[in-house]
Amino acid sequence: MPTAAPSPAAVERALAKRAATCTFSGTAGYSSASKSKAACSTIVLSGLTVPAGVTLDMTGLPDETTLIFQGETTFAYKEWSGPLFAVSGNNVKVAGTSSAVLNGNGPSYWDGQGGSGGVTKPKFFQAHDLTNSLIENLKILNPPVQAFSINSVTNLELAYITVDASAGDSLGKNTDAFDIGSSTGVLIEHATVYNQDDCVAVNSGKNITFRDGYCSGGHGLSIGSVGGRSDNTVDTVNFLSSTVTKSVNGLRVKAVAGATGTIKGVTYDGITLSSISKYGILIEQNYDGGDLHGSPTSGVPITALTVKNISGSGAVSSSGYDVVVVCGSSACSGWTWSNVAVTGGKTYSSCQNVPSVTKCS
Repeated sequence: MPTAAPSPAAVERALAKRAATCTFSGTAGYSSASKSKAACSTIVLSGLTVPAGVTLDMTGLPDETTLIFQGETTFAYKEWSGPLFAVSGNNVKVAGTSSAVLNGNGPSYWDGQGGSGGVTKPKFFQAHDLTNSLIENLKILNPPVQAFSINSVTNLELAYITVDASAGDSLGKNTDAFDIGSSTGVLIEHATVYNQDDCVAVNSGKNITFRDGYCSGGHGLSIGSVGGRSDNTVDTVNFLSSTVTKSVNGLRVKAVAGATGTIKGVTYDGITLSSISKYGILIEQNYDGGDLHGSPTSGVPITALTVKNISGSGAVSSSGYDVVVVCGSSACSGWTWSNVAVTGGKTYSSCQNVPSVTKCS
């Protein structure tokens, strides 16, 4: 026999139970927030102090929960893999007030080795399993390594996010701002990033856009590396109207040598480059833990790539390379390349299978 629907009065009582705005602060607020999250429609984290070695766990939030950061949220030091903060749910909003800072205590971890060695460093902000959600107006300060891990989300917008790892310019490493995987419908707009690795790295996913962003100090706007993961499909990614400056690379597309996958429908449009030390534009099918290792392969074709309206006259260091394209046989096709001005560096002499619409320079 079907279960009877709850009475209107019961529904009203259930809604009232979650109608409260709950504020948590200080050291004691950490455990209370994690335990009480299901009972609050609006959660305010005000000057929260998170103990060492634990995650500020906001996963599994009820539908339409709003989470607000106020003041400075700090995370005590411990060698562990993190994440420091995690959130998931449907129709969730995460926002910061004008004073909000999430401080990852990076200087205590930075040793020049990033995630490859030295002390174990926690990843920062885990945005997994979010649907129809918004993250806005947050400042992430001093991430120990990767700032945002975005995975298995559908229709997620991130707006007016600042990632500031500038204090790690000497010892910070692998401080990626936005790493995206296995997601559909991600929009990142008006982001400001100072870091030492990818500003954005799309490793897999579909219908992803980064626009009106500013990236300084890192490795630029990247696809991949693609290949060797559980999900190796990148489809319809747009990098629009953004600036990359004081960075190792400007634009980079990385396909892993010997792997399989797909990179299709990537667009770079309206990107301004300046002070690029190594590669203005790098498109490679011979990535192997590092750039331009050995012979390119064709298992991860790069198709329907559009590169247009790229402003970078004099942008590349004289010791760097302007445009590098290394493709496997018949593995780069259907490209559009127009109004691209990237100069200042050298011509790379080992380009391979370059589509006729462009050239190494």
